Amino acid sequence: MDLQPILQAQNLRRSFGSVQVLNGVNLTVHAGEIVSISGRSGAGKSTLLHILGTLDRPDSGTLSIDQREITQLNDRLMSRFRNERLGFVFQFHHLLPEFTALENIGIPMMIAGKSKQEVDSRGMDLLKMMDLQHRAHHKPDALSGGEQQRVAVARALANAPAVVFADEPSGNLDAQTAAQLHNLFFDLREKLGQTFIVVTHNAELAGMADRNLVMSQGQIISE
Repeated sequence: MDLQPILQAQNLRRSFGSVQVLNGVNLTVHAGEIVSISGRSGAGKSTLLHILGTLDRPDSGTLSIDQREITQLNDRLMSRFRNERLGFVFQFHHLLPEFTALENIGIPMMIAGKSKQEVDSRGMDLLKMMDLQHRAHHKPDALSGGEQQRVAVARALANAPAVVFADEPSGNLDAQTAAQLHNLFFDLREKLGQTFIVVTHNAELAGMADRNLVMSQGQIISE
């Protein structure tokens, strides 16, 4: 595992009205790490993940990803950085139903301005990595829940992101399929050196991670 920090957050704070949701979070994640974040509902896990993933901004504090200070970017530059350098997997796959698996994977690359030839080639390579090449031209409603989530993982990897953020990625899967998804993350780390930050209630996944960060009342209270 590379010891180079890929993400550094300092004193992140976020309130919604009078409710302090994040209360001074400090976090360093190294390249190739798989870090899980757990804790009770309302602890601030998803809010932290959204801020780390640039889907929301903190009220104060700093965030650096891939040696770039993120909190100083305007909305346009932040959106571009998010598309080109970050990947996302959510509890529900959020695949577009009118597009095939291959087309869904290609969307982030099309947004980044890559050619159709490059998009299709990279998409097929990722489908092969997911053992789904035979499903390339199937639409989401023809795929199982596990297959849909693997397509979502492939989409997250489309632009070779610095970090993949996953929010309860196995929360909608049965135990066997969830275990397969968890193992997939570690396979991708071995093959690609991929960094993952995962919010999860799944004790098995939290226990497999290089580090499990436990949150309570808007702070990381233990590893």
